[in-house]
Amino acid sequence: MSQITTHVLDTTRGRPAQDLPIELFLKAGEGWTKLSGGETNADGRISDLLSDDVKLSAGIYRMNFDTNKYFESKGEVGFYPYVDIVFELDSNGQHYHIPLLLTAYGYSTYRGS
Repeated sequence: MSQITTHVLDTTRGRPAQDLPIELFLKAGEGWTKLSGGETNADGRISDLLSDDVKLSAGIYRMNFDTNKYFESKGEVGFYPYVDIVFELDSNGQHYHIPLLLTAYGYSTYRGS
């Protein structure tokens, strides 16, 4: 299993958010280095965001969710064109789950399991 996983639910529709582009970045100095990316599947997940053998170092990471593209594909206009979730990892190599609950006018996240 990827060390970083996510699950995006469109709470307005009560369904997973399919085809939502996501990118994972590592903070590098004053900028960000892209590590990976993909689009959510029919269950609102990306099963291979990172290869199973990739172990991330301690640092600050960011997941960018392209909510604008997602809502445009639904014929909607959203208030937030993207959602960035920034989080910090230690070097213990444990699994981190970053869920996103999404509507066109709001979002929520938490540290999942």
